[in-house]
Amino acid sequence: MKFHLHYICCLLAVILFSASSNSLYAQSNDTTEVYAVVYNNDTIPAKQLDTVTKICRYSEAQLSAKAKWTRLRNAIYVTYPYAKRAGAVMNDVNAHLTHLIDKQDRKAYIKSREKELKKDFTDPLSNLSVYQGKVLMKLIKRETGNNCYEIIKEYKGGVTARLYQTVAFFFGSDLKQPYDKLGEDKEMEQIVLEVGRMYGYKS
Repeated sequence: MKFHLHYICCLLAVILFSASSNSLYAQSNDTTEVYAVVYNNDTIPAKQLDTVTKICRYSEAQLSAKAKWTRLRNAIYVTYPYAKRAGAVMNDVNAHLTHLIDKQDRKAYIKSREKELKKDFTDPLSNLSVYQGKVLMKLIKRETGNNCYEIIKEYKGGVTARLYQTVAFFFGSDLKQPYDKLGEDKEMEQIVLEVGRMYGYKS
């Protein structure tokens, strides 16, 4: 009886040892050694992250050019519809004036159209910044073929045109804004074409 009991104990010991060994072996295969730190009496794993180098994609000059381009693009988005409207109105006015010979009739017609335009555009145009106003004058030149000085002189007379030009000068602007789509305004022309597609205008 004692022999059988001893045999059973040995057998159990072998089985338990074998199970324990297998468990330890499995655990060693599933374990990754890491650094650890003690925080509030608790040991937690810790790892040092790889160094990350941040490189700026743009130089100061590039950032400045991008900011300038964005400002111009925003101004064109705001003012281009007004320039298109101005071009359409001028074409319509000129078409009517060809049939009006009498000077007083021409004056009365221009005044009526001026009143109509003031009603539609005084509020929105008065909210434009000086920079947006300059862009608008360039776009009017693009759409009509005439700068703002020439337009005012044609419809309101030379004295009025010179007066407005003086006022524009004191605000750092110029009614005689040119537009050269192949030269200094090439970038503006590209943005205008983009804006035109967005609004559904024909080039």
